[in-house]
Amino acid sequence: MKYLIILSVILLPVLVHAQKNDDLIHWNKRQQLSWSDYQGKAESDAGAAASTATYLGVEYNFKDGKLGYVITCSFSKSRSWGLHKNDYILSHEQGHFDIAEVFARKLHQRLKAYQFDKKTYQTDLRDIYENTMDEKEEMQNRYDRETNHSINKEKQAEWLEKIKSELDGLKGYANY
Repeated sequence: MKYLIILSVILLPVLVHAQKNDDLIHWNKRQQLSWSDYQGKAESDAGAAASTATYLGVEYNFKDGKLGYVITCSFSKSRSWGLHKNDYILSHEQGHFDIAEVFARKLHQRLKAYQFDKKTYQTDLRDIYENTMDEKEEMQNRYDRETNHSINKEKQAEWLEKIKSELDGLKGYANY
């Protein structure tokens, strides 16, 4: 029997619409973001140099009592924008996308370790996803707070190294 669970009702229409319009860039270690990818319109009261919209989604299925899933980590061109476009700010924004990838890998790690329970799997999977998303948002916020949105160059360099280290430490979970 096959079940499909969509954890984010709001995210699915955005992803479906975005995929039809080639709006999404899926995270790839060989492809860095460029300012031409930032096609959205800045909010009038943004107060930021740029904004990077990332999505982390998962679809589940069960066949013969085994859990299957597809994880996507994407950047939305239409929802991302830049006001002050230089390489330094772009590097900070790439850090946000890379943090999303860190948590795509952590989600894969957690789902791989999950022991299927027919009675509780829906709650279990929702909790795994929501906890991972909460951690991702906390790290995104801490990244901006500690780097002062990239203004603190020393902290920015430290964070980029930390993100790289996290990605390297989770490279065994990169193929999701």
